[in-house]
Amino acid sequence: MARGASAWVAGACAVAVAGGLVLLSRDTGVAAGYFLASRVAYVLFVGIALRAQDTREAWTRRWGNEGGYRMFRGVASLFMANDALSIVLVCVVTRGTLSHAVPLWIVDLAGAILVVLGVTVKGWAVATLGRESFFWRSFFAPPGESGYSAEGPYRHLVNPMYSVGYAHAYGLALLLSSLHGLGASLLAHASILVFYAWVERPHNRRLRAAAGQEAAALPDDGRR
Repeated sequence: MARGASAWVAGACAVAVAGGLVLLSRDTGVAAGYFLASRVAYVLFVGIALRAQDTREAWTRRWGNEGGYRMFRGVASLFMANDALSIVLVCVVTRGTLSHAVPLWIVDLAGAILVVLGVTVKGWAVATLGRESFFWRSFFAPPGESGYSAEGPYRHLVNPMYSVGYAHAYGLALLLSSLHGLGASLLAHASILVFYAWVERPHNRRLRAAAGQEAAALPDDGRR
């Protein structure tokens, strides 16, 4: 346990140092490259790890349900934090690169609305399913715990975290007038939807099949 905590702290420090170096460079290419590397690492690590768990129980077979989940969550949280930081860095380093055809206050207002909307919807979704859902807890849950919900934002949206829940990324780019930030947000959004189709949709369908539920009984792919 202590070794795992020390490794996580070391990883978090490495993320902070790398982010600081990117910020100090003030170089668009460095920030964009860091974002691309971070996004690819995040999607591939989490995707491969969850597919391995879903198809052959790679994590839980070795460490048990709780131990496997804690191990995965610790590593995944670092990739996720680094990825989120990389988008912020792109927006900060390239701020002021977006030209406006409308008054700046309108752009700022739109950005603020998108930030509030994205954070609110994502937070609402996490509150509905529980904090651990943010780290794909259903992949490690005992049989019978599906992780589905028809409450909260899931009454209105099929996939709130990966749809409207990404609005804050675009909002930050607008607030900082970052053209590259908008591009990074779009690429990040597209990649998470690919991740969803590759990893989460098959998992969700298997959960429904294992529970003996008809596909029409629940919103399609409604976990996130």
